[in-house]
Amino acid sequence: MGVGGACGFWRRASGPEEQRLLELLAYGLVALGAASALLLCFIPMPYGRYSSRRFGWLLPARPAWALQELPSLLVPLGLAACGGAATAAWPNRLLLGCFVVHYAHRALIFPLLIREGKPTPFFTFVLALLFCVYNGYLQGRSLSNYAKYPSGWLKDPCFITGFIGWLIGMAINIHSDHILRNLRKPGETGYKIPRGGMFEYVSGANFFGEILEWFGFALACCTIESLAFALCTLFILGSRAKQHHHYAVVVMTICWILLQFVDISVAQEAENWRQ
Repeated sequence: MGVGGACGFWRRASGPEEQRLLELLAYGLVALGAASALLLCFIPMPYGRYSSRRFGWLLPARPAWALQELPSLLVPLGLAACGGAATAAWPNRLLLGCFVVHYAHRALIFPLLIREGKPTPFFTFVLALLFCVYNGYLQGRSLSNYAKYPSGWLKDPCFITGFIGWLIGMAINIHSDHILRNLRKPGETGYKIPRGGMFEYVSGANFFGEILEWFGFALACCTIESLAFALCTLFILGSRAKQHHHYAVVVMTICWILLQFVDISVAQEAENWRQ
């Protein structure tokens, strides 16, 4: 099927039935996020520091990340290129642009910045890939074909507040990722607690930034599909942030206990030396 055939398919698919399908997929996305959050209470997300061969053979971090995120960039662009009914409206263009800008960074720029990233289990890669296809279609199709806005929407407080929230959230997310990448010098290993930026206020600043970003996006869009994505992000990233926070608390507690032993030993040595 060529480009013309694909665009013809999407034009024929357009209608109340597909609109109902998008609504059901939005509900499904929220359910998926809630189920994932529940599962993550018992099993750590198997990637990064929790990466394990139990979830399939391990893939190099950079190409795995780029490939799994790519559908969230290409699917909306393809749907918009087919000239959906709403793509001529400026609110739709700008909102779709926000989604595409995020995933252009995640799929094309972020992987190049990864430093000695932990390999990604194949199972995790496949799940992330399927999620990006699912959500790329959901957000892309909604904004390119169905979402309708009044003529003054770009001046509406909902859009302005949401857009600012999206922009600040993305900036926090990118800056926090930068801090995390530079925690260790080349050759260093082990866990380090990030400092600076939003990490001074929350332990999972990168997760906080992305959650803020997508809730801002949902406010600017005012669609059930964008709200579903924001809630799904909250469920999944909130659970991961909780895991990381608990991990950091355990590490800090162990370090504190070790320091107490060191202090006691130093005090004893000093006392022995004085005697």
